[in-house]
Amino acid sequence: MTASASNEKLDHLFAVQATKEETEEEDLQPNICEVLQIIGAKWSFIVIAQLYKGPQRFKQLLRNLAIVRTQSLTDTLRHLEKTGVVRREVFPTVPVTVEYSLTEKGMDFHGVLEEMDRWAAKWKS
Repeated sequence: MTASASNEKLDHLFAVQATKEETEEEDLQPNICEVLQIIGAKWSFIVIAQLYKGPQRFKQLLRNLAIVRTQSLTDTLRHLEKTGVVRREVFPTVPVTVEYSLTEKGMDFHGVLEEMDRWAAKWKS
């Protein structure tokens, strides 16, 4: 085999490998984008983390997440409910009681939060 033919073969192999890696990266992108559309809102992570402690009423969440404004919490809870991460349960009491909790989909996100916490602890400056 000539040096030229050998180089062409190597070039082909590298091109195939690069295409395979690009395809794998492209396959990840839609999934990551979809996840970020669900939990990428400013307060979503801390609301989800707070609800891991158990179901809570709106005022409890607002008190526990003191840095979040009322309207922001309302918007975040509505978004997380719409995307199936949070469950909103209304109890027929006077006055009406509303409780928020994580769905199975929301609970399944716990491992991601733990990994993010580990990463943050490792790279904290």
